[in-house]
Amino acid sequence: MNGFSNWLRQLGGKISTGFRRFMQGRYGGDKLNMCLVWVSFGSYLLSLLIPAALIKLLLIALSYGVLGWAIFRLLSRNTYKRYQENRKYLRFVERLKDREHRYYDCPRCRQPVRVPRGRGKIAITCPKCREKFIRKS
Repeated sequence: MNGFSNWLRQLGGKISTGFRRFMQGRYGGDKLNMCLVWVSFGSYLLSLLIPAALIKLLLIALSYGVLGWAIFRLLSRNTYKRYQENRKYLRFVERLKDREHRYYDCPRCRQPVRVPRGRGKIAITCPKCREKFIRKS
């Protein structure tokens, strides 16, 4: 029995090493990938609850498409592009959670500017280019 457990431990080590070698240089998982997996899972569960065949087929196709996108991102070697996608997603989520501020883009340099909500019409000065513009907060 001891020989079998040693053999099994060595096999697990070889599989682990092979997987690490395969994933070397690839992007891996991040918050956007987790969101995509949950969206895929949710759309598949929703397809199980809806009796209409066409809608069910569309939801299943959506589920597989989103899951395929998540796997593509996971195995991608273009880490910079995947990092930028994740950064944009995190910025979007952060803006959704921020109920106390509004975000505007500067008309000159497109720099995002955060201003407090509920102040009426205010003059906003861009911190980057010093352009002044008026918006309702």
